[in-house]
Amino acid sequence: MEMASGFFLSFEGVDGSGKTTQMRLMEAWLRERGVEPVVTRQPGGTAVGERIRALLLDSRTGSLDARAELAMMFADRAQSLAEVIEPALAAGRVVLCDRFTDSTEAYQGGGRGLGAERVRAMHSLVCGERMPDLTVMLLPPLKVALRRARRRNEHAQSETGADEGRFEAEQDAFFERVHGAYRAIAEREPLRVVVMESAGDAQAVHGAVITKIEPRLRAAGVLR
Repeated sequence: MEMASGFFLSFEGVDGSGKTTQMRLMEAWLRERGVEPVVTRQPGGTAVGERIRALLLDSRTGSLDARAELAMMFADRAQSLAEVIEPALAAGRVVLCDRFTDSTEAYQGGGRGLGAERVRAMHSLVCGERMPDLTVMLLPPLKVALRRARRRNEHAQSETGADEGRFEAEQDAFFERVHGAYRAIAEREPLRVVVMESAGDAQAVHGAVITKIEPRLRAAGVLR
């Protein structure tokens, strides 16, 4: 099914919040209803983006200035918009994206202390007015999310050798700032952002997500 202008749905949350799992469940749910979404992630999702991702998330990347980190996030985002997101939306497709500028505002703006205004100014420069049509923001209790994230990365590193634990190595105070920044975004944009706070079973959370956003998807013509 095609829509004239497509639909952009992002998934946000601190590491270990379950956002990637929820995005995959949403992808399956849409496919069952005849919608074939374009699925991507940030950082990553393009050949250039995956190289940026490897550098940003590798715990061996030391002494990276916060402003350099911010610039790299937006370099990845610019490539993703040009190569994946904008063409898909122009073709009337549904785009599911694991993280977008909200993550940068939370992690670099909040966590790194660069401030929301600086991130939003960079977004305007790089992305123009492009923001998700709808954002599912997963904010379970922070301690639960961090425990999941650190366990997951230890397992991934031992099983595959992949090292994406650079952010998870930060102190809890960093993630408290990230969590607070996400809260501020949700309060500022309640029409776009749907907050889910449960730390329960993934299928139960998925059901709650569907209950909240299905009317929005139908109103936008994603579903008939």
